[in-house]
Amino acid sequence: MTTWPSVDEALADMMGAVFAGHRDKLAGETIVGRGSDLWHQLAELGLLRLTGAVEHGGSGAGWYEAAELLKAAVRSGIRIPLAEHDLLACWLLEASGLAADGAARTVCVVDAHGVATHVPWASMAERVVVVWRADGRYRVADVAADMLSITPGANSIGEPRDTVAAELSGLRGTPIGPTLVARLRLKSGLVRAIQVCAALDEALRLCIEHVTSRTQFGRPLAKFQAVQHLVFDVAAEAALARAATEAALSAGVRGEWSSPTLEFLVAAARSCAGHATSVVVRNAHQVHGAIGTTREHHLHEFTRAALAWRSEFGSMRYWDDVVTDAAMRASAGGLWSLITE
Repeated sequence: MTTWPSVDEALADMMGAVFAGHRDKLAGETIVGRGSDLWHQLAELGLLRLTGAVEHGGSGAGWYEAAELLKAAVRSGIRIPLAEHDLLACWLLEASGLAADGAARTVCVVDAHGVATHVPWASMAERVVVVWRADGRYRVADVAADMLSITPGANSIGEPRDTVAAELSGLRGTPIGPTLVARLRLKSGLVRAIQVCAALDEALRLCIEHVTSRTQFGRPLAKFQAVQHLVFDVAAEAALARAATEAALSAGVRGEWSSPTLEFLVAAARSCAGHATSVVVRNAHQVHGAIGTTREHHLHEFTRAALAWRSEFGSMRYWDDVVTDAAMRASAGGLWSLITE
């Protein structure tokens, strides 16, 4: 199984401790903006612009560290636009030669009418990085949120997923090439795969904890073969999704996001994570029984999140189709190298 290099243990512990300190009062809530204590603390620690270049005020870390930060946030149950701000919006500005200040950001690609739907966190962001196509080329602009028409919406776990409308004739954008837009699409898809995998791993942890601590008919639940099969399937599906996601991330970092197989690998990660979610959610709730459906139990924080995230930045069907198309183009002679490179 392909795995990414381990992140410095002290850094990983620090990330976990930051979120753990806010979990009790913020779990399940949406957090963004410089007025938030958590947002301020993350900025003070250099975690908000973790992957930004040092000369631009970032911490100079990479995607492996960013993935660890995303997983720590998921484990805490705290909703925060770390990926949208650092890995997508601010990265795109930096890659386009534009400066990014400390304002909370998200990013969207609008259509010919200047509209984008299901934009993450737009209604809570201070600025929105807008991408559009005009005169045969793409442009990008860093726009104050109050200069846009933003209609609030939400996904099934309450995270903002808004409709953004921009008056394109009034924007003076910086030209960018299609390569950056393509990378934005793949990075966005990979972000959600990382988050889904973290949620699935937490569901697995809760399953193991439950079956080893609870007894039925005088025996631990873990001793019942039917329960074992349910948990084994959860573990197998979570591991498959994680392996596919780690392979895509490693290829992206190793190839500086330009590998010819990267689209296939990201699509495979999203496909595996999406289909794994169906099995993990079903089995995890069967394992927990009625207690797993209560608001007080943490299981729903992860199962509902995985279900919501697996259809964002491309639906399951969309990514399944990308995998199929890539396999068909490779044909029998090139399929092995496609899945092993």
